[in-house]
Amino acid sequence: MDAKPEDVGLSSERLARVNAWAQRLVDDGKLAGITTMVLRHDKLVHFNVCGLADIKRERRMAPDTIFRFYSMTKPLTSTAIMMLYEEGHFQLDDPITRFLPCFKDMRVCTGGMRGKMETVPAERDITYRDLLSHTSGLTYGFMEATPVDAQYRERGIDFQSPDKTLGEMVETVAGIPLLAQPGTAWNYSVATDVLGHLVAVISGKPFDVFLRERITGPLGMTDTAFHVPPDKVSRFAANYARGADGKLMLLDDPASSAFTQTGRICSGGGGSVSTAGDYMRFCRMMLRKGELDGVRLLGRKTVELMSSNHLGGDMAAMGQARFSESSYVGIGFGLGFSVMLDPAKAQILGTPGEYAWGGAASTAFWIDPGEDMAVIMLTQLMPSSTYPIRRELRVLTYQAITD
Repeated sequence: MDAKPEDVGLSSERLARVNAWAQRLVDDGKLAGITTMVLRHDKLVHFNVCGLADIKRERRMAPDTIFRFYSMTKPLTSTAIMMLYEEGHFQLDDPITRFLPCFKDMRVCTGGMRGKMETVPAERDITYRDLLSHTSGLTYGFMEATPVDAQYRERGIDFQSPDKTLGEMVETVAGIPLLAQPGTAWNYSVATDVLGHLVAVISGKPFDVFLRERITGPLGMTDTAFHVPPDKVSRFAANYARGADGKLMLLDDPASSAFTQTGRICSGGGGSVSTAGDYMRFCRMMLRKGELDGVRLLGRKTVELMSSNHLGGDMAAMGQARFSESSYVGIGFGLGFSVMLDPAKAQILGTPGEYAWGGAASTAFWIDPGEDMAVIMLTQLMPSSTYPIRRELRVLTYQAITD
């Protein structure tokens, strides 16, 4: 620890409720293990590891356990594209077709039945801001709600696949109609994977190389990558789901996981693995408005723009009222993060301007500039809607503030 909770306006006694909560989740068999971190005023005041990283091998959760971060990869990708924005390669309202002509002349689904989709021409091209704010009209195949996501499944849109390159998968996406006119609706999507490909095309470097050379390397995020090498597999957590009997069921064994295989697509939307310590370095950089330990990745004004709401209202008014276990009433979206607009409407403790996101295996983080605070929670349980642990941790951390 860098300091005592009392040194930064937190109560040790009240913050200890996080430890008790984590232990209950493990003791009740809801989670194999869980790691939590709390930073305030750039001081780490809470770092708790509880339970097992791998039940079968009886490996304890450890400070350096490696997790599947899934969609917590998205903020790293968003940072990468915004670094290229700062270098003058494009404007946020530019069409992406300058670098990705495959997205020219897109069509938009207006309905359909019996396998026949009705479409109209897109009123304009997709822009960088559309991709960053998930208002591009793209979607995910797992939504199972529209004829468009059905085509994603039929066409094999899977950015975790080893069968196609990143560029080939993006080209396939561009051949499927959009779910909505660009800029008109919020729909969670493969947009950040498209951004990862744009990083590669604009920079002239493979996406994973750009991330390593420009973000994770300079920040000292030594365990953050798209692949778990053999010498680190013993630190890699297993991934679980809740079985029909309510007990934990193994989904992905670390010894045979696809994350240990080379040749996978480097998915900017959900392909990275990392650790609590690594990701907190990224959070600290963002909380410090783009700089950490003498390394500046982004300018202060860029971070402020990324963490501002770019929707016409909250996410509930712009499309999906709920995703995972979270309601999106009172919550907007910036350039790579959700943004708290109104804690009373969201019915959760928080601060206007706080920004956040999570991953499919129940990982989560949030950064609160108003309270000068960052929180990380890591476990491996799919889907993330299984238990409301993200909301519970929010209450447990914010209730510990005393100043």
